[in-house]
Order: sequence, then structure tokens, then C-alpha cells
Amino acid sequence: MSEKTKDVVETSEAEIAVHWQEEAYYHASPGFIGQANLTDESIFERFALKNFPDYYTEFAEMLTWYKYWDEVLDTSDAPCFKWFRGGQINASYNCIDRHLKANKNKTAIHFVSELEEEAIQHITYQELYVRVNEFAALLRDTAKLKRGDRVTIHMPMSAELPITMLACSRLGVIHSVVFGGFSASACADRIVDSQSRVLITMDAYYRGGKLLNHKAVDEEACQIAAEGGQKVDTLLVWQRYPGKNSSDTPAVEGRDIIVNDELKKYYGVRVEPERMLSEDPLFLMYTSGTTGKPKGCQHGTGGYLAYVTAMSKYIQDIHPEDVYWCMADIGWITGHSFIVYGPLALCASTVIYEGVPTYPDAGRCWRIAQALDVNIFHTAPTAIRALRKVGPDEPAKYTYNFKHMTTVGEPIEPEVWKWYQKEVGKEKAVIVDTWWQTETGGFLCSTVPGLQPMKPGSAGPGVPGIHPVIFDEDGNELPAGSGKAGNICIQNPWPGMFQTIWGDRPRFVKNYFERYCKNPDSKDWRDWPYLTGDAAVQAPDGYFRILGRIDDVINVSGHRLGTKEIESAALTVNEVAEAAVVPVAHEVKGKEPDLYVALKPGFKASDEIVKKIDDAITYQIGKIAKCRRIWIVPDMPKTRSGKIMRRVLGAISNHGDVGNVMTLANPEVVEEIKKMVG
Repeated sequence: MSEKTKDVVETSEAEIAVHWQEEAYYHASPGFIGQANLTDESIFERFALKNFPDYYTEFAEMLTWYKYWDEVLDTSDAPCFKWFRGGQINASYNCIDRHLKANKNKTAIHFVSELEEEAIQHITYQELYVRVNEFAALLRDTAKLKRGDRVTIHMPMSAELPITMLACSRLGVIHSVVFGGFSASACADRIVDSQSRVLITMDAYYRGGKLLNHKAVDEEACQIAAEGGQKVDTLLVWQRYPGKNSSDTPAVEGRDIIVNDELKKYYGVRVEPERMLSEDPLFLMYTSGTTGKPKGCQHGTGGYLAYVTAMSKYIQDIHPEDVYWCMADIGWITGHSFIVYGPLALCASTVIYEGVPTYPDAGRCWRIAQALDVNIFHTAPTAIRALRKVGPDEPAKYTYNFKHMTTVGEPIEPEVWKWYQKEVGKEKAVIVDTWWQTETGGFLCSTVPGLQPMKPGSAGPGVPGIHPVIFDEDGNELPAGSGKAGNICIQNPWPGMFQTIWGDRPRFVKNYFERYCKNPDSKDWRDWPYLTGDAAVQAPDGYFRILGRIDDVINVSGHRLGTKEIESAALTVNEVAEAAVVPVAHEVKGKEPDLYVALKPGFKASDEIVKKIDDAITYQIGKIAKCRRIWIVPDMPKTRSGKIMRRVLGAISNHGDVGNVMTLANPEVVEEIKKMVG
């Protein structure tokens, strides 16, 4: 596309200006296709909208049910949909018990300590069965938990975390897992909202080579929760080293119980799994809103489990003999769906790594992959960019063989995708660029790896059964190939989607359905398109490209620009490792973008680099996307899970309050950037 035609693309206020150049296709190897779980093209016809909702019985058939369902989809309380209503099932049974007859000696979990001198633990399905049963007995008899109770789990990456989750689901106890890196107040918010009287933690864990006192955080969480009106009467503490206290925070008499000691009472106990209704809640997963209290996404049992099992099989291409490593934290939805419930329901071997991917050096991930012969690798663009920044040449030093790699969590820029494919995947692995959300339970868009070619930077079409649509502000559909972006929605419900926001149905309806709802009294699913809150454009081939949150769209002189597109353009410059765009108020244009970039090691900030970035944006997008300022910073402010805190950068650019930054991985960098911006 010439510079001239680029500037002429007319967009109304309601649409988002898009200037992506479509990338070339990459095809899976015949070897991959030959072994793939899904190579039957008729799935797209079977899962056409005209066959909805009955096509989802195919997913449910992958599970073991005590009783089959009375109705595939119950819409009587739309948009709080109930899947496989009346069916009876247990998630713990499906992830463990049903595999024992043929596979009890198979490894279920490989636990890798951050310390390389500590041996990897290999937990078989039989051992997992024993440990889950004994802990379920402890939860039932010591902690007095019963079906329908909520329990908050604030634990680091450890084998004990899935054991805890599966023990809860065995009893029908609703678990709410809080990311281990979250602060005491974030944990307390979730305890109060879910009304948990039991909190489960671990005394310590390794992060960057240091043994952190985690019990201290939960001591404080209990105090804050009590002030908020929810008393924790039982604090269950797993020991990082059984038989040894790794935290010097004193125990509270009558409240604290050391799990490893208490478990001795339950040696050999077996707990019959609760027969849960398919529509009973399995867990709560809180999404932290930037403002207001976090939303507790309530996920059901049968629908969720059927969906993540099918996605693990068809999109992740997990076979029972594969060694599968998802690098996410179990404290996020990715970890729930694609470290615990999906892979274990398929009888896979799942890897859990305690620490930082770059500790003690940038070769760590590839050493783990080599040692365990991992062949499916699943991580976020954040981690990929970090590994590309600190160790671009590391993957070549190790012998591992990935057949499949996933990217998840945010759009991946084509330049980063190509590095991932070439260096990490050694040009052999297929890549699925998956787009989905906490609320959706599993994937919405992705290529089916055995059937559809990959395209860098593009999430691909809707996965089988998901039928996305792009609406402008006024509810008009923007067709494929229009070159216009808008709000991507899903026309139909699906089994993995959350059931409601815990204790707040009005907020659920308002946030996700009200915008494009055709009739608020309707019981017809067609009247309730799901608003994802993301902006997207659909290419002529039907593939979707996600442009980030609708809230992250910058309105420059009536042109709505996706921040992801500007960041992508900046990342085409060789020296740039990371890029983040934030909107800055402008009295004439409304908003204009500020761009923050961090350079790869070995490069120093200079006017030449700033000009290269500026030119790349003009070339890729046009003058409309010119940034107010390009700031080269020593590092981006990041959460402990590696996400760039754009909110903090936005506050700095707009001379606002950055808020509490002490929970960041690198709070000191905020002061440096503030001084720079002035």
C-alpha cells in the first residue's frame, strides 16, 4: 500500500483506523498434520451456527458423567446461561480417577523448583489421587468445608496448588485462587467478596533466587479482611519444605494449621467425589479492574470442563504421551484452564515451574524443556519479548523439540512472532496465537493447527463453535475485508463462558451484554451478543486481528487508533525490545499518543534511535499516528507476572497520580521515568 493511499482511508468516529499490512501464511509441516488431533475439516460444518447449541455435545462427550444432561443449553435466565443442565459430574474425578485404570503410573505433574540443584518432582496420577483424597479429607474434617462453600487460595506455583484445587472440586467447594504475587490487600478484597472463612497458603517460595516469606503477606491479608467484615477462622499453611518452617511469621493459636503435620491424620483416607450438577459453580476467578472492586467471574462445572478439555485437545493438540508446559501462573485463568483442568482431564503430563523464566540466566526455560523433553510450549508475548530481549541466542544452545507453541494473554507483534517461530520453534513448531479472556474460560479465536495456516500477528478465525462479529458504535456489522475495526463480540454463548459476576448479576449484564442487546426481556440467545471489550479488524480471509482493549483506543482528531498497532510498528526497529503507548490529553486533537520504549541490551538511547522509531511509525501507519513524544526508558514498570503497567505510564505522561507502585516488580524505575518526563 503506498503512502498516498494510506492517508486516504476514511474512518467515521465510530470506527478504528487500521493500517496493518497483512502478513504471509505459514503452514504446518506434514509431520505435524499427520499426528494432529483434529484434521477433520467437517468440524466447521458441524459447528456452524445453524447447528447451535447441540454441536457442543461433542465436547461434553469427552468427559465422564454420572448422569447425562436434560438440556444442552438452558436460556431461561438469559444471559446467565446454564450448560448441560441437569447433568451430574465431578471435575476432580475427570482429572484423576478416570485415568487410573490405564495410566496410574504416568506422570501427571512435573514440578520444577526455581533452584536448579533441587531435583524435579514427578507426581504420577496414582500419587496425585492419594494426595488429593487426603487433602480433601482434611478440608472436610479439619477445616469443616462443605459443598457450596468458598475458599480463597493464595499460593505460589507448586504441585500443592493443583492438589488443593482438585481437593476442593472433589468436595464441591468453590475455590478462588489469587495470584501468588498479589499483595495482602488484593487477597483480602477477594476474601471479603467471596465470603471465604478459610484461606490456604504456603509459607514461602523462591523468586529470583530468594526464598520469600509468603506467610507474612497472608497474615496481613487476614487482618485487612477482618476490617472489611470477613473473618478468616482457618489459615491452612502448606510448607515449601515439608517438616520445616520457612517463614518466621508466628502462628496464630486456634487459626493456623500446618497442612503437612495435619495430613498425617488422614493417611489412607479416600473421599467419594461429590456428584455436582453441571451448572454448579466450580471456581471464582477475579479480574482486577483498574478501578473499582475486582469482579469475581463465576465459572460452572460441566460446561467449563467440557470446553477446556476440547480446547486442550483440538487447539493445544495435547495427546496423553505429550509433555506439555504452560508457563503461565495458575493464579490466572490460563493456568486454571491450560495447566490444571484441561491437560489433566486429557491425562497429559503438565509442567509446573516455580520461578522466573530468566533465573539464573536466559537459558533456563530451554534447559527445562531439554531435561523434560517438553514438546508443547505455551507462554505470553510478555515472556517471549523478555526472552528475546535478554537471551536472543539462547534457544539455539539446547536440544529440545517443540511440535507446538502457544501465545496467549495479549496480541503478539509480527516481529516478535517471527522470532518465536524461528528461534524458539526452530522453524518446526506450529504456533497458535490464541485470543480469549478470564471471562471466556477458553479460546475464542485461534487457528486449528492441523487445518488452518498461521499468520503472524493474527489470532485467526473463531475456534470451532465460536462465531465472532465486529460491530461499530451503532451496532452495524463491519464485514471481513472492510479495513475498518470495531468492537469484537461473540454472537452465541459457549460452554466455557462465565455464568455471572459473583454476587452482582446487574454488573454482569451491564458490562458484557447491555451494549448490543436487542431485547432485555428476551430468553433467546440470539438477542444477547457478548461484548468482549476488545477492538479488532477482520481480514478478507476471515482471520481476526485483535487491537487491544476498546479503552486503549486513542481518539486522535476523530481517528480512533489502536495502541497495539503503534507498538507493533515501533517493534520493527531492531534496537527496540519493548514498547508501550499511552494516551495524553490534547486540547485540539482530544488525545495524542506518547510512546515508551525499552531497548535491547547493548544499545544506548540516542536521537538516531528515536528518529528510526518515528520513521517506522510513519511508514507503517501514516502521519496520523505520529507520537507526541518517544521516551526511551531503562525498563518498563511491570507487575510481578511481567505485564507492562501502562496505567502507570499514562499517569506519568498526564502528570497524574501513579498510585501505589510498591507491588510492582521494579518500583524504583517509576521514579526514574517521572524525572525523565518531568
